[in-house]
Amino acid sequence: MLDALVVTPDLPADLERRDPRDTLGLPEKDEAGALLDELLEELSSLQECLYAEGRRSVLLVLQGLDASGKDGTIRRVFTGVNPQGCHVTSFKAPTPVELAHDFLWRVHAHCPARGMIGIFNRSHYEDVVTVGVLGLAPEEVWRRRPERIVEFERLLTEEGTTVLKCFLHVSAEEQRERFAERLADPAKRWKHNPRDEETSRRFGEYVAAYDEALTATSTEGAPWYVIPADRNWVRNFAVAKVLVEALRRLDPQFPDAPPEQKSAQFGITGDRTDARRSNT
Repeated sequence: MLDALVVTPDLPADLERRDPRDTLGLPEKDEAGALLDELLEELSSLQECLYAEGRRSVLLVLQGLDASGKDGTIRRVFTGVNPQGCHVTSFKAPTPVELAHDFLWRVHAHCPARGMIGIFNRSHYEDVVTVGVLGLAPEEVWRRRPERIVEFERLLTEEGTTVLKCFLHVSAEEQRERFAERLADPAKRWKHNPRDEETSRRFGEYVAAYDEALTATSTEGAPWYVIPADRNWVRNFAVAKVLVEALRRLDPQFPDAPPEQKSAQFGITGDRTDARRSNT
């Protein structure tokens, strides 16, 4: 499955040829849901080991067009994960302070510490794709950013962070349906943005921009995975699979208790002679 999802470095992402409704050979929805629950149970155990080990970290980047399901993916995939061991960052439009720095300044500050899983809901890729499509910066500025991103992600990996990047690939038809659902459902209406119509109208431009960005930044150390996102249950399973497989490769282990901690567990503290004297 992962071989089918990955964007091979130095080859085109080719989003137009990837089916957002692909089921990836999974069984029916209910059975796939049971398989996902098994994956999430394993994820919880692996995350606990990663947190206890405290030597390495994982960064999961979730990118996608509006209504591709980034929020829903986070809710479902991280249902049983210990909140102490993970941190979600949602990147909105940059503030004046952030704009006064380089475009990676605000991103680096939110990268996960050792032992943590960091989740980016949107990321530094907005500074390439969205900025390029909407013309928010001169082309000579955002055109050089993919190269800086590759260098930045290489730094993270060399310092012990496993970088996983998932592009949630939604179709134009499904996006329009989800926009309509937002307006019809009081529980989702708050997500509606007046610019949704423009986003839908420029769908092709965004897909082309993402295709270019994914092609330029998928590397051996930080590959992109294109996740079919029209079916929520397929999307959730695929993202969980990417994450669990990465943690399996890391194989985090619970550390041995330090000598002083072992002694404390048996009520032994300080000098044994002093302890005996105090009891007489």
